[in-house]
Amino acid sequence: MAGLQLYTLREQLPGDVKGTIAKVAKAGYSEVEVYGFSKAKGFFGFSVNEFSRILKDNGLKTPSGHYNMDALLSSGSMEEVDAAIDTANMLGHRYITLPYVNAKFRQKAADIHAIAEKVNKAAERIKKAGLKMVYHNHDFEFIPVEGVTLYDVLLKETDASLVDFELDIYWAARVAQDPVALFKKHPGRFPLVHVKDMDKKDDKQTTEVGKGKIDFKRIFKEAKLAGIKHYIIEQEGFTIDPFVSITESCHYLKNVLLA
Repeated sequence: MAGLQLYTLREQLPGDVKGTIAKVAKAGYSEVEVYGFSKAKGFFGFSVNEFSRILKDNGLKTPSGHYNMDALLSSGSMEEVDAAIDTANMLGHRYITLPYVNAKFRQKAADIHAIAEKVNKAAERIKKAGLKMVYHNHDFEFIPVEGVTLYDVLLKETDASLVDFELDIYWAARVAQDPVALFKKHPGRFPLVHVKDMDKKDDKQTTEVGKGKIDFKRIFKEAKLAGIKHYIIEQEGFTIDPFVSITESCHYLKNVLLA
């Protein structure tokens, strides 16, 4: 099955939520990963239940969502975590994903270890709700801070029964990290991956899956070892119509990479 991280369509969604979601389904997707939730505005002005109905009306499931957890990282507050749990249960998620760690929370090695401790505590709460916590990476997790990297610390210091990982393959490639090596070192901890291709001419740009330089076939040969259950396409910019783009990427994922 092919999934889409809805952040891909962040410019289209606010103006036409229902129409955009319908086009995602038409493009061939069966799953979406949500983002942008707030207690005040729900999803793009729709309540969680209303947004859930829009997804269901288009035959879309949502295994995961990206939820802000700055309060957790700042003070250890579980308020945002609890809101994410409530939302996840209404939407039918299996995973609650921490999408980003603000730079102010990762200045020193001690900060890095503290993040792992807070993630474990949040993950315990998430597990009690019947869900699992997941961490999504960018590139900074692989860059040393006082001799340690956040990704290595999270993999080693979080409880594998509580915390899994959503490997963003593009961001790993940006800092020359080999997904296969990560899979072999930490088998079974990667139930989700972001399938995001790197432009052949400009590493800082993304492109349609299959048009770039990332060797997804090699990576996905190790899908069983990694524990991959959900392949989620994401693209951060377009040179063609966005809906043509997501259709091309979906087709390549389903008919070439996963065939």
